[in-house]
Amino acid sequence: MTVDTTPDPTADLMTLTTPTRLSAEAWRWEVPDTWQQGRGAFGGLTVATLVRTLELALANPEQPLRTLTASLCGPVMAGAAQLQIEALREGSSTTVMAIRLLQEGELRAHAVGTFGRRRVEDGDWNTIAPPEMPSWRDIPNPAPLGPPLAPTFTQHVAYWPLGHPPFSGVPTERAQGWVMPKRPGPARDAAYLAALVDAWWPVHLISLKRPRPMATISYTLEILGGWEGLDPDAPLFHSSSSPASRHGYAHEERQLWGEDGRLMALNHQVFAIIK
Repeated sequence: MTVDTTPDPTADLMTLTTPTRLSAEAWRWEVPDTWQQGRGAFGGLTVATLVRTLELALANPEQPLRTLTASLCGPVMAGAAQLQIEALREGSSTTVMAIRLLQEGELRAHAVGTFGRRRVEDGDWNTIAPPEMPSWRDIPNPAPLGPPLAPTFTQHVAYWPLGHPPFSGVPTERAQGWVMPKRPGPARDAAYLAALVDAWWPVHLISLKRPRPMATISYTLEILGGWEGLDPDAPLFHSSSSPASRHGYAHEERQLWGEDGRLMALNHQVFAIIK
């Protein structure tokens, strides 16, 4: 009897980003359909799965994810993907692990995550001022984003955008708004942040008058905030800027904020302007 392992694309984010363990180093991920951005899966979904797999393999809550750097080497297609994990360093305070995602024998994504325990009691500061964040509760409904005008995966995400939408032809320095998965599942964790920080459109698209294909090729995530005291059913505030681009490689800085003004995550991406 053949067992159908095709994932339900309307399942919650936690379910869709949880792989199946085959051995200590090998895992299998069923990439869901309808989560594409272009030909391949939305990069945030892929990185969230890499994060969750590393966390499951490490299984050490005393060492949460602190930072992760990923390269999205090629489109991750709907269907089976193989995940291979390698422990680069295992210490009492810090663990560094690498993960590779392969399809049809080709490397499609790669990431290195650093996990670490709390070092000192007096090592917290933040000099980044929170942006102005009008309450999402004062905005009647999320924006009606989805295919064919927006990438396919956006049908699974709720957006409360502020300012001009993509293809407005208006030069702008920032893209901002509230964002959350429509079906997040129970987990509010590093994988959740990894997906959400990538869900917004590139800042450059706002200044354009027509669509232009762009793809993330490099992605760095830094986890800075905890969830204690935050409403788990509230969206997070996205704020991003694109200070520079050269030879068709646009650099973008992204932030995620809790509605109480706490900084949750920083993200740096490099987008390739495909044509």
